[in-house]
This record gives sequence, structure tokens and C-alpha cells, in this order.
Amino acid sequence: MRRPAHPSEAAVPPSTELAAGNGLLNARTMPPQARAEMRAVLDEAIRLASREQLGLRIPRDSRPVQHRRDMHYHYRPEIFLQLQGWTDFVFPRSSFRLAPNELCVIPAGVPHGETVSAEPDRPFRNLVIGFYNNTLSLHFAHEASPRKPDIECIEFFDAPNLDVFITLANTLSQTSATASASKETVLKGLVLALLGLLRNIIDVGGSQLNSDIGKVFQAKCVVREQFPNAELSVQRIAEGLGCSADYLSHLFHTETKERLTHYIQRIRIEAAAVELESTPLTISEIAYATGFSDPAYFARVFKRHKGITPQDFRAQLGASRTQREVQPKTVYFDRLDFSHGSPTQRSTADAGVTQPR
Repeated sequence: MRRPAHPSEAAVPPSTELAAGNGLLNARTMPPQARAEMRAVLDEAIRLASREQLGLRIPRDSRPVQHRRDMHYHYRPEIFLQLQGWTDFVFPRSSFRLAPNELCVIPAGVPHGETVSAEPDRPFRNLVIGFYNNTLSLHFAHEASPRKPDIECIEFFDAPNLDVFITLANTLSQTSATASASKETVLKGLVLALLGLLRNIIDVGGSQLNSDIGKVFQAKCVVREQFPNAELSVQRIAEGLGCSADYLSHLFHTETKERLTHYIQRIRIEAAAVELESTPLTISEIAYATGFSDPAYFARVFKRHKGITPQDFRAQLGASRTQREVQPKTVYFDRLDFSHGSPTQRSTADAGVTQPR
């Protein structure tokens, strides 16, 4: 991928962040012309990437899941495709400006703040890709107030293969930090694969925001986006959706057979389980990062959902990593081989080396 050229590398510190989820609740669904524009935008990005003309920006901040003033983070990657104007990103240890025809992948857990600016003759505009549980969203962002971006219109797509998208985004982040000779080739292939899958889902996927259970779907998305916020509640979600808490609770339970309060707890516990498995954070740090203000209460809720304490859950994960693989590494016609093999040393004679006399 080409090294981007910027009018300025210095990002402007962000102003107070808009509350997460406001754009989701207030945004209109994507009209047909906007969906057509989305197709055209991704087609152009694929064309540029294939010619190595699409810039790629990935922050190098190494420590995820930090609470920083005027910054936020997500438990899944976030992707920005800049169309017009600039987006100034600030991270704990770095900053950069995203320019038109550049793609930014922010790894999961990396805190960031963002402000935007227009070009002299064109307003700010970008395409943002977010990931939820079995769902991904694509939205066009605009400058809602001076230097503050927000959702203009949004579309949600069923993505049963969401792990493929997330794996591609994570691998992009990991590969960008390497210094291998094939790095640029690998990055190009990953970007093309990711953009191609996004382009395809626009044609084969469908939006759920306008369905009869639109409020339920929106409530789920808000929970998945805001679960680290300790103040998230049924009342707050209902206020954002313009209905009463009792009505939303009844509607949610009718459609999902699960109470919304239980759903909020379950999403938080699922996120905590991921953190227990993949990060060295302490139990208390994970409790606070997933929306619990009391680590002791978090431990009780975790045990209620998982049947064991967070400490025991992490210990079991550690023990399972040392167990023998259940699936064989190689299947022969007459036997199964569970070993990973070892390199065979060739003799000097086999290697064609003349033996000393």
C-alpha cells in the first residue's frame, strides 16, 4: 500500500466526545441512492487498492483498553474510508490525519478521539464500518457540528461470517507492524479481500432497522456499543428510542424471549470472557472495562452466567492450552497423527556435501 501524503500530520485534539449511540438512535436508514453510493465508493476503493493507490493508516499504540479523557475504544476493530475532507485521529501515543482515498483500521481496544474538517470546496464525508454480534454496520458520516462527526445514514447487515471480517481486520493490523519482505503484498491482498467482502454484503445482505422489531434491533446495537458504560440502563435506552422503559422491556422480551436487563448483563459477561482469555488485565480492570462499577458484583454476575468465577474461568483457559489437541494434525489412510512434526535433518551425504577424507 502506498505511503499517504498529508497536508498536515498533526491532528487537532478532539473536543468533548458525543455520547456513543446517539447517532445510531437518531440516524435515518440508508435510502436507495445512498446504498448505490456505498457500492460506488467501495468499487472505487477496490480499484485504487488493486493499483496500490489506496493509503493505509493503522495506529501503532500497543496497549489497548485504556480509559483516556476525550477518547473511546471498541472491543472490535473499526474501519474508516475517507471520502472528502479529513479526519484527525488522536491516540494515547500518536496521531495522524486521514485524507481522501485512505483507509484506516483501528484495532480492537485502541483508545482514540476524532475530529473532522472539510475541504475548501467539499464537505467532510467518510464511510465507517462497525462490528456487532453477527451484524456489521456501514454508515456515512458528516460534520454534524463544527469538527464533530456523526452518523448521516446507516445500514445494518446480517453477517453470520463476522469472524472472517474481524480476522482480516486484525491480520491487517498485525501485518502492518511487521518488517517482512512480503509485507506490502500481504497488505494489498488483505485490503482487497476485506473491501471485496464488504462490497458483496451490500448486494446479498439486508437491513433490519426498518423491520417491525426495529426498536429491538436498535436496542441490541446500543447495548453492544455502549456496554462498557456503567450508566447504561433500560431507562436510558428507552429514552433514546422515544418510548417508555416498560414498553421496551415488554417488546424486547416478546421478540427475543430474554429480558433486556439480562441481555445487557450477558453482553457484558461475554466481553469480559474475551478479555479474560486474551488480555493480562486484572479481574477488577476487566470489571470496570465491561461496565461494572463493583468488581465483587461483577464476580457474582459472572459466576451466575458462566457457572464459575472469573479467576477459575481464566485458570481453566490456561490449563486447556496445555492439553493435547482433540483433532488430529494429519489424517492418514491407516492412522491419525496428533503431532505437529519436526524438521528432519538431512545427512551431509544427502545434502550433496563432500565428506572430508
